[in-house]
Amino acid sequence: MLHLMKQNIAVIFGGCSSEHEISLLSASYILRQLDEEKYNVTMLGITKEGRWLLYPGPVDALADGSWEKDPGCKPAFLSPDRSTHGIVVLEEGQAQVLPVDVIFPVLHGKNGEDGTIQGLFALSGIPYVGCDTLSSAVCMDKAVTHSLLNNFGIEQAHYLWFFAHRYQDPQGREKIRNKILQRLTFPIFVKPANAGSSVGVSKVSSLEELDAAVEKAMAEDGKIVVEEGIEGQEVECAVLGNDFPEVSIVGEIGASAEFYDYDDKYKNGTSQLYIPARLPEETAQEIRKTAVRAYRMLGCKGLARVDFFVRKSDGKVLLNELNTLPGFTAISMYPKLWETCGLEGPALIDRLIQCALEAHPHG
Repeated sequence: MLHLMKQNIAVIFGGCSSEHEISLLSASYILRQLDEEKYNVTMLGITKEGRWLLYPGPVDALADGSWEKDPGCKPAFLSPDRSTHGIVVLEEGQAQVLPVDVIFPVLHGKNGEDGTIQGLFALSGIPYVGCDTLSSAVCMDKAVTHSLLNNFGIEQAHYLWFFAHRYQDPQGREKIRNKILQRLTFPIFVKPANAGSSVGVSKVSSLEELDAAVEKAMAEDGKIVVEEGIEGQEVECAVLGNDFPEVSIVGEIGASAEFYDYDDKYKNGTSQLYIPARLPEETAQEIRKTAVRAYRMLGCKGLARVDFFVRKSDGKVLLNELNTLPGFTAISMYPKLWETCGLEGPALIDRLIQCALEAHPHG
């Protein structure tokens, strides 16, 4: 019987991000799906302060953040030197190298899915799961995503964006407020261009509420996106693959909050998920087709969750955003959609690792 060598997989989690805690939950799920017969798994955690630690303990300690205090943790980092091809571990003045075949970054939000760390992976020459530096950065920045999708003729909600410093100037503020009144209809959503999981997002019903919403968004990013509120269904589909991606069935979120926010996604667990979505078949097909088109146009690889609105008034499909490293928790839509399509957790993780090796065949 042919004995295949195990692959060395480094799972990176945590990070300097408002979504640090979600990363810990996602990483816990993924680590439990990795087949120990196939993989040697190394856990590399990044604290909120940005310290990198090799973590040798149980997966159970990730969720509550107690992993950081494990006495077995050692300072470690991914080397950008291609000849190293692995993680440098520091102990008592000595450096040891752990070889890595594939990196699985389970990092959400800033410094994790915005192209920042993907640049380091590219320098290291190690294959990694997910989108490359450019597509990660493009999909993270809502203003850039909107502009490019608009250029590709993909329909979205009406929007505009501006730099936060322009709003702080009285003249600039007046111009921006007038543009909002001319182009958009209340309610509107005010969002930081670069932040994940609805962090810093406000639903605004009148001009009087705008200043507070912009201030909240400014705390997360220097670029602000304003979008027209859409009354309709919130639906999502999962895309998997590189040059010839596959797309899952469409799922629907019945949000329990005013909109599907951070607490609704990860803390309350009260949103109702409908898989498949309650849609006519031709609408579902249009969503799936548009998802793959946007994924390809924006240069995505490996995986993305593509979110849409289906407007109540006329049934029009409007693309909301692409999430290049979607949540992988027990209640997350990405793994749930593939599970419904017959691709269970361990098989899905295997596919993602295979995509990483195919996308970066030479490291």
